[in-house]
Amino acid sequence: MESSSDSAPAGGAPLAGVRVADLSRVLAGPYCTMVLADLGADVVKVERPEGGDETRSWGPPFAGGEAAYYLSVNRNKRSCALDLSHEDGRALALELCARADIVIENFKVGGADRLGVGYDHVRERNPRVVYCSITGFGSVRTPPGRPGYDFVAQAETGLMSITGPEEGPPYKAGVALVDVLTGLHAAAAVLGALHGGEGARIEVPLLDSGLAGLVNVAQNALVTGTEPERHGNAHPNIVPYQDFETSSGRIAVAAANDGLFHAMCAAMGLDELATDERYATNADRVEHRAELVPALQDRFRERSAEDWLSDLGAAGVPAGKVRSVPDALAAAAAAGRPATHTVDHPTAGPLELVASPIWGATRRSPTPPPLLGEHTAEVLAELGRSEAEIADLRERGVVGG
Repeated sequence: MESSSDSAPAGGAPLAGVRVADLSRVLAGPYCTMVLADLGADVVKVERPEGGDETRSWGPPFAGGEAAYYLSVNRNKRSCALDLSHEDGRALALELCARADIVIENFKVGGADRLGVGYDHVRERNPRVVYCSITGFGSVRTPPGRPGYDFVAQAETGLMSITGPEEGPPYKAGVALVDVLTGLHAAAAVLGALHGGEGARIEVPLLDSGLAGLVNVAQNALVTGTEPERHGNAHPNIVPYQDFETSSGRIAVAAANDGLFHAMCAAMGLDELATDERYATNADRVEHRAELVPALQDRFRERSAEDWLSDLGAAGVPAGKVRSVPDALAAAAAAGRPATHTVDHPTAGPLELVASPIWGATRRSPTPPPLLGEHTAEVLAELGRSEAEIADLRERGVVGG
């Protein structure tokens, strides 16, 4: 378990001094802004005073009254609760955006404009702003303003059609993968625009991110003009590249080239397969998948996962145990590099969070996901509002926290 002292302070991170106005909610936008926050940006998360980001209620499970879902994507941020249905709330949000280097929003298409915080409103006051809209299906597609959630995007992009067993219905990925991809694309895009220094308007739709995430499978379809088949945990273009049952659990084996296939056969005592002309090249193995895979499976069942992983590892063949999530987190720590860190949360106490995958001097010390409106007064003071003015705004329901 990593303590917060093991990471670099925000002042030493590459985005120290960069202000992000985060008008997004749920996953894709918050994931993007969390990446920016991990790199040192000051991310101000704008939320509704009543309820805030809806993921705060997406549970159980909860920790200290906060949903685990919300906790997963909101570390290293500050929360400012503003009622954008109120004229004064919209004015404060616009002022916050005008003073930001980056603005991220994921309202339905046209929603930010109607609230007075659209790109043109912000750019008029800050011509160098990098403004990123995360949309469901894109602002120029029909029907206009179509809302998007990850599950719908997985269906519409074809991702579900290629996921799951060969027989039976299609499956979604076990996490909101399109949202995560969209958040990463958005983070890369705004950092590129920030480096350019001239400001930019960016749009990153879930649909396009999901389609781009199909990579080789989409290209297979374009080249062949045919519908890609589902292969369960196997690979459409590489054999063997799948999981196998052993006497003590399942392992994933990735013999992704001819050399690795030969090394795998030697480690398994199956030299006759390595010299079989049907399996001489990867293309041959793909063609004869139905004969090769059962032969490998029969052999893998003869020994334990631990024995096979030891032998395959010694032979240089990429392989791993098919683990549960708790086992995977524990195994990362046992291997000498934890994948989590602990923060001191104001209501949950010591709280373990999955850490940023970015290691080294670029990663800031983690702070806990904020309570709703926890930093409202602090942010408004930075905008020049006095304590009396903040109290008045709070009394009138314009702000929360």
